Amino acid sequence: MTIKVLIKRKIAKTKENELNLLFLKMRTLATQQHGYIGGETLKRVDASNEYLVISRWQSIDDWSRWLVSKERRDVQERIATLTDAETRFEIYEQC
Repeated sequence: MTIKVLIKRKIAKTKENELNLLFLKMRTLATQQHGYIGGETLKRVDASNEYLVISRWQSIDDWSRWLVSKERRDVQERIATLTDAETRFEIYEQC
């Protein structure tokens, strides 16, 4: 069953350009992972420091492997140093 992972982040306005490059790097790495379907990055209209990434995967197992991979953790650590709050993950499946 395919899943969608919602990844929520709050970022400092002064770090926006650097973070956008890291988001792009993360997606580029994800495209090379088994089970990755696609994704998009959204910026909240009424709170411009909040970002939402919607990532689609063929299965929870595919997402789980990516979540703990060294490549993802390395980029996530760099992202964490530039964000205002902890990254939040929510996983959904279609009903």
